[in-house]
Formats: sequence, C-alpha cells, structure tokens
Amino acid sequence: MLHNDNPVVAPPGVNPENPQAPAEQPADTPKRSRQAKKASATVENIQELGTTEIPTAKTNIHVMTIIGQIEGHMVLPPQNKTTKYEHIMPQLVAIEQNPEIEGVMLLLNTVGGDVEAGLAIAEMISSLSKPSVSIVLGGGHSIGAPIAVSATHSFIVESATMTIHPIRLTGLVIGAQSSFDYLEKMQERVNKFVVSHSRITEKKWKELLYKTGELSRDIGTSVGGKDAVHYGLIDEIGGVSQAMEKLQQLVAAKKEVKGLKQ
Repeated sequence: MLHNDNPVVAPPGVNPENPQAPAEQPADTPKRSRQAKKASATVENIQELGTTEIPTAKTNIHVMTIIGQIEGHMVLPPQNKTTKYEHIMPQLVAIEQNPEIEGVMLLLNTVGGDVEAGLAIAEMISSLSKPSVSIVLGGGHSIGAPIAVSATHSFIVESATMTIHPIRLTGLVIGAQSSFDYLEKMQERVNKFVVSHSRITEKKWKELLYKTGELSRDIGTSVGGKDAVHYGLIDEIGGVSQAMEKLQQLVAAKKEVKGLKQ
C-alpha cells in the first residue's frame, strides 16, 4: 500500500471534501469592505482636492462657490473651470426649501461669462428669503459684479479686483440696428440690477462702464477692493471671518423679527 507523506492541504476557506463549493467568507468581511471604501475615498480626495480628509461640520450656513467662467446655454471646453447655472439654480431652490439652512455664503472668483445665466443666478440669490453674504476673492469680473451685489451684504478682500465693461459678444454678429438695440437693452438690464442692489449711483456706474482710457485696450475699468467699497459697489472690505460674523448677525436678526411677529 502506498502512503502519501505530503497530503494536499486545501486553501483556507475551501471545503476539502467539495473544492467546487463557494469559499466561506471570513467573519471580518464587512469590516474589510468598510476599510476598502474608506481607502478608496481617501485616494479620491487626494486626487481631487489634494488632501486626505475633508473637514465637515453640521452648520446652519450653506456655502456656494461661483468660480471660473459662468456657463450659459453653450457648453464650454472641458479645460475651462466653469460654474454651470443649471447646477446653481436647483441648489438655490433647495436652500430656500430647507428649514435647517438659515443663511448662504457666496464665494466669488469669476471672470464672468454668459450674461443671461449670470443675471438669472443673481436674481435668484436676491430673491431668497434667507440672509446671504458674498465675498469677492481674487476677482468678480463682468457679470460677476451683479452676482456679488445680489447678496444681502457684500464683502471684497483688499487684493481682489472687479472689471467693469459693457456687454461684448463673440462670434458672428449681424450688423443691423436691431442687433445694437438688443445689446443696449441687455446692458440696461445689468445696469438697473447693479444700481438697485448696491449703493453705487447710476452716474458712477456708467462712468466706470464706459471709461474710454482703459476700454481702448479692451479691458474695461479695473476696480480694486478699496475702490469698490468707496464707489458703493461693495459694502465692506473683509474676508471669511468677517463675512461669517456678519451672516450670523443677519440670521439672528431675522430670527428676532420672526419671533416678534409670532
């Protein structure tokens, strides 16, 4: 009789009597699955945000960013940083409906973009029943100006700038009187919104808008942080801490008024 001195040992989790049977799952599989998901999330955070962990906290303030170019009806190239109005508008409706959100902070660093999309966002922000505060960081150019002034209170950091210029079109334009009339009406819509939602006078706004010395280089009037406040376009110089403090004050004031009415 032959004896096998080296018996075949089945791998862990495999039934030696029935090797075709599915392997038994280790008892700690759910724990391993959670660890794998956590590791995957960490890698994704590093790739997208350059950090292993995103600080989160339950708060009554919703932070919204308006960055890059404001995308309208035409999809911009993928290499462009964009703010898509079809993403922002549903968020604003959700903010209005959510009772846990009591205030909105807008962080702006935008070159401008589609005029109608920008005005639509600005109109929605200004019509929120909840207090809002905007901060211009880096730049709030072109149609970014109406968005900046649409908040209940606006801030700008001292190093930021805002470029103010008339509406411009790119591409083929029909050189007819009706085209120029349309542009004029569009510009008037922007003018009325900015003047009615800030302390700047219509005369000063149009002076900045049509300043020929800088417009000759096709730039527009570049207004720094201090000048923006001096002209009445923006309310205050300040950053995140000042904006958050002001927003909490506005939230508290709204609660007090609501309590008096009840």
